[in-house]
Amino acid sequence: MEPLKTSTKNGDKPSSSPKMNWTLLMGAAFLMATSAIGPGFLTQTTVFTQNLAASFGFVILISIILDIFAQTNVWRIIAVSEKRGQEIANMVFPGLGYLLSFLIVFGGLAFNIGNIAGAGLGLNALFGVSAEMGAVIAAVIAVFIFVVKEAGKAMDRFTQIAGFVMIGLMIYVAFTTAPPVGEAVVKSIAPDTIDILAIVTLVGGTVGGYITFAGGHRLLDAGVKGVDALPEVTKSSIVGILITSVMRIALFLAVLGVVSKGLQIDPANPPASVFQLAAGNIGYKIFGIVMFSAAITSVVGAAYTSVSFIRTFSPRLEKNYKQIIIAFIVISTLAFVLIGKPVKVLVLAGALNGLILPIALGTLLIAAYKKSIVGDYKHPLWLTISGVLVVIVMAWMGTYTLINQLPELFK
Repeated sequence: MEPLKTSTKNGDKPSSSPKMNWTLLMGAAFLMATSAIGPGFLTQTTVFTQNLAASFGFVILISIILDIFAQTNVWRIIAVSEKRGQEIANMVFPGLGYLLSFLIVFGGLAFNIGNIAGAGLGLNALFGVSAEMGAVIAAVIAVFIFVVKEAGKAMDRFTQIAGFVMIGLMIYVAFTTAPPVGEAVVKSIAPDTIDILAIVTLVGGTVGGYITFAGGHRLLDAGVKGVDALPEVTKSSIVGILITSVMRIALFLAVLGVVSKGLQIDPANPPASVFQLAAGNIGYKIFGIVMFSAAITSVVGAAYTSVSFIRTFSPRLEKNYKQIIIAFIVISTLAFVLIGKPVKVLVLAGALNGLILPIALGTLLIAAYKKSIVGDYKHPLWLTISGVLVVIVMAWMGTYTLINQLPELFK
């Protein structure tokens, strides 16, 4: 993003101390959080709450813990190595970084088509424009962020404002539905049923694919790196997960309030139905704002992070990375407007996305014990153990999903 002096392993410091730049740390946290809070996030949370009722609170609790384990590991190792994920992967095993980059760019592009579609639906709910026209308007806004001179600061500020708007509106909607909070708290600890697939889906949706690296790469670009920056990097990663969690909990409570009253949620558009049942026509407009905010910040996050995985492969890519980000957004928009959402591509991307987290996290955990990558840094044992646990669980479920989805693609 904007040019900043960066720290190096021989002791140079960033131009501004990471400890003093809380705005930058919050920007990275919100970039990760708002990348995770997309159209899929809204739909998944609504559907799972409808199916599991108050017991979905347990799923949220477990997913938050696993999310923190995954993000804390990834952000710390990126900061200490002072390298992006693909560079670390190529140092662990030559060529692995290119495979990881392919998976993330392919998945990011496919999901960005869904993000663009979601932004179009949000503007449709707000102003009545067609979803296609709404998608084009959203794309223009996203492109503008990367056209301005200090694109990094613009992106940070935009995601923070959108994030606060979404959280505020979701808390309001949750309040209007008067959910059974006491029951939700009890079932979060002692659920009636435990849905493993729901847990894996939430973890993959909040830290899978490009989302895993969004904040870590942002801090790296801004010069926040090195062992001295670890306390701030760790705080920023946890804040990002907590922002996502607050949004998830607020949406969960809003849906739970609707479900507990016996109201029927429209399966054609579950999130919009919840907002409308909660607050009438005003609620539907609020849905439009939340959907648009969630979708367009995910567009920005997906484009920025996906391109960060290929920009290091040649000086020409590095020099023109802003133009590549813009092209990424334009291609996603054209794909939606001209073709629509390619269902089979999205299905395959979703299956691959389940494998990206264990591959990426597993690779970085190996890197954490290579002196050629992290120097004399000692990775905490509890983080290694927790990270390995996430790798095993997500690898098993990701493989299972991919095997079961592939036959559907060729029917």
